[in-house]
Amino acid sequence: MASNSSNIVFDDIFTIEDIDKEGKKFDRVSRLYARSKNYDMHLTLDYNVELFPLQKDQSFALALASSLVRGGAPAGGATEEEEKDKDVWRPDGKGRRGLEEDYDYVMYGKVYKFDGGTAEMVTAYASFGGLLMSLYGSFRHMTSIVLGDPVYLLMRK
Repeated sequence: MASNSSNIVFDDIFTIEDIDKEGKKFDRVSRLYARSKNYDMHLTLDYNVELFPLQKDQSFALALASSLVRGGAPAGGATEEEEKDKDVWRPDGKGRRGLEEDYDYVMYGKVYKFDGGTAEMVTAYASFGGLLMSLYGSFRHMTSIVLGDPVYLLMRK
């Protein structure tokens, strides 16, 4: 799990168990079902197969971040320049390199539902412009994911 000083709110390595098990509904979009290695989380994710092709039994790293800016918020609070760039898609306009440089596939969306299921197990739901994600597992690993907050999903093989 990421530290409190980082913009990454969740990260783990997932192995794909199945792709499109209910049948393919769209030409360029598939739905993957994966399980994480470290935290025993279950992931269901819609993704663009042309931009990021994946196969069953393949592993990938997934991170959820509140911002693409490297590191966390400065101890003294954000400067006016950093505050202005906080919600900008490409905050590296002045030569700064963000988290997106380390990943192959990035989506921006919003956490729209947080289901408390049992006391221990919860599900976080996010939408990335109509591509959906559900992340199911122990609430201990998802304490930094906040309902209504914007989120970046970052993936690499």
